[in-house]
Amino acid sequence: MPRDVVLLLLLVVLGASSGCLQDPTPAYGLTGAVCRLTYPAAVVLNEKTTKVIEAAFQHARYPSMKGEKSLLFIGRVLYGLDNLEIHNLSIGRSAFELRPGEGIAMEISNVSAVFRGTIQYGYGSWLVNVGHSLDFEIESQIDLGINPKLYCGEGKVAADTSDCYLNFHKLRLHLEGDKEPNWLKKLFTDFITFTVKLVVKGQICKEINKVANILADFIQEQAEQFLSDGNISVDIGVTTAPVITANYIESYHKGLTNYNNTTAVIRDSGFHPSQLTEQRMLYFWVSDQVFNPMLSAAHLDGRFQLNVSGDELSNLLQTHLSSSSPELITQCLKDPSSSRFSVWSSSVPRLNTSSSGSSVWTQASAELHCGTGGTPTLSFQTDVILDVSVSYSEKKLFMQGDVKKVSLIRAELPLQDEKLQEFIREAVQKVGVPEVLSVLEVELTRLLDKQGTNLFTIFNPEVLPGDNPTDGRHLLTPVSGRSFLQQISDGTSGGRSGETIHGSSSEGNRNGEKKTTTRRHKTTRN
Repeated sequence: MPRDVVLLLLLVVLGASSGCLQDPTPAYGLTGAVCRLTYPAAVVLNEKTTKVIEAAFQHARYPSMKGEKSLLFIGRVLYGLDNLEIHNLSIGRSAFELRPGEGIAMEISNVSAVFRGTIQYGYGSWLVNVGHSLDFEIESQIDLGINPKLYCGEGKVAADTSDCYLNFHKLRLHLEGDKEPNWLKKLFTDFITFTVKLVVKGQICKEINKVANILADFIQEQAEQFLSDGNISVDIGVTTAPVITANYIESYHKGLTNYNNTTAVIRDSGFHPSQLTEQRMLYFWVSDQVFNPMLSAAHLDGRFQLNVSGDELSNLLQTHLSSSSPELITQCLKDPSSSRFSVWSSSVPRLNTSSSGSSVWTQASAELHCGTGGTPTLSFQTDVILDVSVSYSEKKLFMQGDVKKVSLIRAELPLQDEKLQEFIREAVQKVGVPEVLSVLEVELTRLLDKQGTNLFTIFNPEVLPGDNPTDGRHLLTPVSGRSFLQQISDGTSGGRSGETIHGSSSEGNRNGEKKTTTRRHKTTRN
């Protein structure tokens, strides 16, 4: 099997495309993948919110401000505020609420910071830029409130944080040396108080909105790259705006496979929010109408091929079959170095998921070559139906197969030997299918690692198949990784028929109750 086997069976998160429906209900049928982040996962993310706020304060650029004031006996005083920088930033506590149908309410309290800069001033007709200059320092204590709203922007999940406010509880000015006249300090105190409040609020709120959308775009771009390989990609743009309840945030994605400029279509995927629960941190629901086009693209791209050497085939036949090999095969494998066995998908595989599991139908062709000749000694074609279950633990993917049926639909044999045909059917069931699954395990694990999945720690992931319309969910859990963006884990789930990946969480809805009231959580930094 080629080393570039595409990662097609896991992890649909966020993505980009175009076009959104205003009402989520009609969008369900066009939705191939759903991501539900529950309240406990939001708590984990809130613990990292301060990092975003710190970045906003530190990366904000504060413009110079100028002004003038007329004073009795002195005349006109011109002044300017330049080189404003932030130092000694610390954040005390963050709290959030999920407000159903509205958005997220966030409060960042006890933000302490020191602003440093330079005041330029001149008396009378003097100009500021030729007058005196004085360094200053301002001690501040601020509470920050943000009410972000999630919406569909150009087919992406976007954040609007324009509802942003700052409350200043402390603004204490220290002039250089503190030896200037009291009237000057009073003048500059009033000016700087007004200026800092105005400039900091405008720039911080602007920077928070910028950072929030940079992070949203980054996550979605990474997800698209994660699902892209060669000529195959997946459009996971949103079909409608995210939904927020008191217990979860849910986003809806297209999940359309693109291959060689051809895009799949999803109709009536069968999703309904009732198919997912709120007991895990993160859920992914994925329709069979997402998986089947993926399988089709991989087949058309020649991804499903496997070559087995003579030595490997000899060992497999000796250790896995109860009956001895037919003379034809025994003679061929006497010189393993000159024999080889090849198998490939000869028709598009099909996946059907129900509550009992995921059933895969595949048609495979195989050839056994002996010696250096180009004509195969043995060739055949089979239909195979098997139930497949997938699990992920210790950063490895595992696949279990239960073969339900093997049909030999074509066989080109030297002799039409019924025993040979029966041997082939047994070999396919007991050797071929397990070997293909074991290779898929290794290759998909390798590709997961290539895309960075091994940087996460995923706790107790689980895949749950389900029928439409009452089941079909996918769940995952919090993870540790390179940054706070990687504090939640990823997974896939099934569609009109579907399956689920999920993991345990440290916190869930108490007693499994559904709540419709607003929930509030606070996180305090030491």
